[in-house]
Amino acid sequence: MDKKFAVSLVVNNVPGVMNRIGGIYSKRNYNISSFSGGETEDPRYTRITVVSTGDEYMKDQVLRQLEKLYDVRSILVLDSETAVIAQHMFIKIDVTGTERGSTKHQAVEIINEYAGKIIDFGESHVTVELSGSKEKMDEFIGKVQKFGILEVSRSGDVAIGLGRETTMTAFDDMM
Repeated sequence: MDKKFAVSLVVNNVPGVMNRIGGIYSKRNYNISSFSGGETEDPRYTRITVVSTGDEYMKDQVLRQLEKLYDVRSILVLDSETAVIAQHMFIKIDVTGTERGSTKHQAVEIINEYAGKIIDFGESHVTVELSGSKEKMDEFIGKVQKFGILEVSRSGDVAIGLGRETTMTAFDDMM
């Protein structure tokens, strides 16, 4: 049975590492639902979250291949029970209000309902920053579509394990 899972990696922050990781999935024709990465508190390392769907065999194959990569320093499989998995989004909404019968006030109410942060408020638009689950992002987009969406910039899933036993920060111990 196919199941969604996230692989969290700490890798050396060097050119080509993301391409090599993506290649492991590509060579085996495995789909990546989400791929995101960024520098850690130590600029020598990047933390990457790869979310995909597959059976246990596929997951095991990917993990074995990732472990063989020289630049991979640490690997942890995360799921919704052992981690916080969320996305980040910027969305620019049309709030002219005349064409769709909605007002700026109604838009702000929805933004507040989803704990969004207004980062740009113009005469005819509002730009919002929002974080949360994929489902929360999709639901928010559905609610503001009546205003008109001008632009969306959305990250893939990022994840961090719950508790100390899933901590991936002992970089000096990995050398």
